This record gives sequence, C-alpha cells and structure tokens, in this order.
Amino acid sequence: MEIYYRCRHCGVQVGHLKNDVFDTNHLGFNQLNSTERTELIEYNSKGHINVSTICEDCQEALERNPDYHQFDTFIQ
Repeated sequence: MEIYYRCRHCGVQVGHLKNDVFDTNHLGFNQLNSTERTELIEYNSKGHINVSTICEDCQEALERNPDYHQFDTFIQ
C-alpha cells in the first residue's frame, strides 16, 4: 500500500509513504472529522491512498494573500 500526499492547490507531490500496513491513527487521520476525511482522503482502485494537503509555497502565498482562500486553485 502506498500513500501519496499532494498539494490541493498546485498539485505538487509533497510526500510519499510505502508500507505493507499503516496505522491511520499514527498518520493523524483520526484527527479529521467525517467531512474532512471525505474531502481530503481518497482511496484509488489500486488500494493506494491519496491525501490532499498544502505545500509550503502555497501556504506562504495564502499567508501573504488571505483573499486567495476563496479560490480552490490560485496558482496560474
């Protein structure tokens, strides 16, 4: 099983984990409510997990430009 972390704004791969078994509590998935899990975690047909996150560059852009929060994507 593999877990891929991708920035939800620019699409860059932020991280990648590969292991036979994962404890989702150690990954912090238990900290998410059901709506957040639905929005941020996707299981694909190969059994891999895709997690939407935010990269450092996009986080910095949001901090400098708070009005960007209204957009799903703001990177042109």
